[in-house]
Amino acid sequence: MGTQIQKFPCLPRIRTMYPQFSEKEKIIADYILEHPEKIIHSTINQLSDDLFVADATVFRFCKRIGFNGFQSMKIALASEIVAPIKNIHETIQEGDNEKEIAEKVFKANIRTLEDTLHIFNENRFTEATELIMGARKVEFYGIGGSGVIAMDAHHKFLRTGIQTSAYTDSHFQIMSASQLTDQDLVILISHSGSTKDMMEILDIAKKNGTKTIGITNFAKSPLSQKVDIPLFTASQETDYRSEALSSRIAQLSIIDALYVNVMAKQDNLGKESLQKMREAISLKKL
Repeated sequence: MGTQIQKFPCLPRIRTMYPQFSEKEKIIADYILEHPEKIIHSTINQLSDDLFVADATVFRFCKRIGFNGFQSMKIALASEIVAPIKNIHETIQEGDNEKEIAEKVFKANIRTLEDTLHIFNENRFTEATELIMGARKVEFYGIGGSGVIAMDAHHKFLRTGIQTSAYTDSHFQIMSASQLTDQDLVILISHSGSTKDMMEILDIAKKNGTKTIGITNFAKSPLSQKVDIPLFTASQETDYRSEALSSRIAQLSIIDALYVNVMAKQDNLGKESLQKMREAISLKKL
């Protein structure tokens, strides 16, 4: 049981579930996110008194985010703030050789994937898969580093036979979004979920009745609260990489998982589309 608690990410889970919380639960969540070090030295009674909520409310909150109770949550939280992930996985020391640095990068990526899998929401993912399969057209939007992920998504979904496109320039995104209908789908990729251009594009798509999916790292972001289906990544900032860089591997994995799910559900149609593409690509080989 102790090992399971240490592996369960408390803070990422709270961030991801935040939009679903009641007003009292958000008060508890805000306090934990802002003062995690105080929680590990508090009792459930002290926390309840500080926040003017009932002990039972705190206990139910702990249960809701996946713990047996307040003590279990404290143990998990302590493991996150006393032994930060970046110190375990990617603190580059003077004298580290190339292999040691590479190992730390790999381990940081592995941890990002593990944390993202822990906050995986099966119902949202099923809904996202169904939206993709039912859309007349699917467009992927991303700016900067997220634009690379959008292009990769387009590259993958071309194999499904579904009409897709990807845009990494905000002007092209606005123009394309303005032509979409309620039969189409937009997948917006933004680590912060608060880019002004991306929010403007989202508003245009929603005015047209276009369904929207967002892939982002912050549950409290404007993007995650306005799209029809938010899908979340979990990443940690380190000495040499921002959270946005760390989240790329998780964003790619979410796209991969959506693609494989769509292909699996399409069955013969997906196989036929893939075979046609393989035959076409083979013409490029000597």
